[in-house]
Amino acid sequence: MATERPSTPPQQPVPSNPSLPPASSLTPEQVKHIEINRLKAKALRDQREAETRQSNDAATLKPSGSSNLAAGQKRAYSAISTSNVSATLRDGRSKDAAKNGGFRPLDDIQPARNFTKYVEYDFSRMTDTKGGFLTAEDDPHNKALHAPNAEEKPAHMTLKEWERHQLLRSLRDRKEGPFEPGLSVLKREENKVCRECGSLEIDWKWDEIFGCAICNACKEKIPEKYSLLTKTEAREDYLLTDPELKDEELLPHLERPNPHKSTWNNMMLFLRYQVEEYAFGTKWGSPEALDEEFNRREKDKKKRKEDKFKSKLQELKKKTRVDAYRRNRKAGGGDGEFGDEIRRGGKHTHTWGRAVENAEGIGVKTCVECGMEVEELEF
Repeated sequence: MATERPSTPPQQPVPSNPSLPPASSLTPEQVKHIEINRLKAKALRDQREAETRQSNDAATLKPSGSSNLAAGQKRAYSAISTSNVSATLRDGRSKDAAKNGGFRPLDDIQPARNFTKYVEYDFSRMTDTKGGFLTAEDDPHNKALHAPNAEEKPAHMTLKEWERHQLLRSLRDRKEGPFEPGLSVLKREENKVCRECGSLEIDWKWDEIFGCAICNACKEKIPEKYSLLTKTEAREDYLLTDPELKDEELLPHLERPNPHKSTWNNMMLFLRYQVEEYAFGTKWGSPEALDEEFNRREKDKKKRKEDKFKSKLQELKKKTRVDAYRRNRKAGGGDGEFGDEIRRGGKHTHTWGRAVENAEGIGVKTCVECGMEVEELEF
């Protein structure tokens, strides 16, 4: 008969609360008493928390500022309200901002007395343009900085509106179309007419600037009288000075954009017959006198050029002249001319030595007898 192996009995479950009897041994009446005691303990805990909260609220009203809150407990509303903030406290919280429902510290913080004049803008309300400048909305009083550019299209205009605005401005400047001055039928003697043909269709722009009533047809028909001269032509052909040309009462001028470069100064245009009247009648007296003055200036200019050339040529001769003749005169050799043989009769003939490069890299030959040096250039 086989022997049976001993077996370990199963482990009994351990209760979660050893002080309580097993669950199977609790009666319904005992369960009822346990639930009543749990509710009483919860009510006592809530009462103690309420008392602690009231004591903390009373402590926040004292100037000591000490807090008896335990870790993790929330502060009362009275502890963080702005009703008790002093007026002299430099704090972002203000009573007015809290009353108005907003919280903007910069509205009520006042700068120190020494820095009052430097606080001019509220940067919290400004737009950061990333360019180091202020926009017109942030700085509307700076008219010099934000002056509108007449050559650029405004943002509120469409392209068609901008083209129409440009057209109207051009017509207004030329006094054409709807901006042309009206003609009176009742007072015909007061109407301005062309000085050549008597037409009523005159150029009002020329009449305003030059004071000359002339029509477009006569301007093209008589160019020797009504053509326009530039400032350079009036200065060179009629020998007028810059102060005379800049005097608008003496010689009125019309300004146009420079055709060579738009960034240069505007081109000044003068009316030919006005320039000739001033040059021939007031300044020089007659066209012949102007021609004489022009010829005199040209001769003086030519003479100055010749004198300048001669002086430079003389300086060049002085630089290239050798000291041989000077040494001969100092030695008492008597009078002589440049090129004569020193202390001998007859013409001197140079005997050149071998070319030697100087410090500048140029070949120099020296006469063996007189010591004259010449530079030799190789091409």
